[in-house]
Amino acid sequence: MSMGKDRGRPRKDPHTLARWTPPEGWSRLVAWVSPAEKKALKHVAVDAGVSVADLVRALAGGLAGGAITHEELLGHVQKGRQVMEKIPTLFERDDRFRVVDRPRADCAWVFDGEGVGTEKLDGTNVRLTVRSGQIVRVEKRRNPSKAQKQQGIVDGWYVDTAEDSAEDKWILEAGRNTDVSGWPDGEHTCEALGPRIQGNPLKLDEHRCVPFNLQVPAYEDVPRSYKELQDFLAVLESRFAPGHLAEGIVFHHPDGRRAKIKRKDFPRSA
Repeated sequence: MSMGKDRGRPRKDPHTLARWTPPEGWSRLVAWVSPAEKKALKHVAVDAGVSVADLVRALAGGLAGGAITHEELLGHVQKGRQVMEKIPTLFERDDRFRVVDRPRADCAWVFDGEGVGTEKLDGTNVRLTVRSGQIVRVEKRRNPSKAQKQQGIVDGWYVDTAEDSAEDKWILEAGRNTDVSGWPDGEHTCEALGPRIQGNPLKLDEHRCVPFNLQVPAYEDVPRSYKELQDFLAVLESRFAPGHLAEGIVFHHPDGRRAKIKRKDFPRSA
């Protein structure tokens, strides 16, 4: 694939942008990435002297042309998924990253019938500190990097948000839109949700925070087997946003352990 400057969608000249059309047969790929992931992609693109779009196309071109093997890429993707996954998924995954009927050893407690199932909300993990019915602090979760994990740092932590940070804009708006007047004083771990957070799968009209200890809906008699969970999630309606399917279930153990399963984790053809 040519990496010349005449390839790719122009960004600087609006007149050129208006005239440019993709080659026949091309399709547009859209992905949501975190600020840290975006920064990492940009660093590689800068070093390569190309745009992020050309970087992604170079990867796809390498796969299509055989310069990069499926096995080579798969190893890196699996490592990246391990970094991203904060709560273990109930089952092992196949080479297409769909779950298979093979329970993970660290989730055995779920299959022993322990823990309570709650609706999984797809947003950003935050922590609100409340005093006298007012939010006095908004924090966001940070997870250890690969290097930190190698040093033995395995648990995440919370850092303060900043009013002048574009990265924190929607988290702070979610906090402002959340009525905490009836919340007890203390720190409340929440999921920040809304139109500009994680693709807004529940189609919410505004940003808000849902506290895990006060409002996340729990489900009675959640099945624990592979096939039963697949069938259960295929029709499970969100209790937080009726009319939309719930993304999945998070099992909570009394000792603090958690495990998750999402509807999209299962093979689509099954």
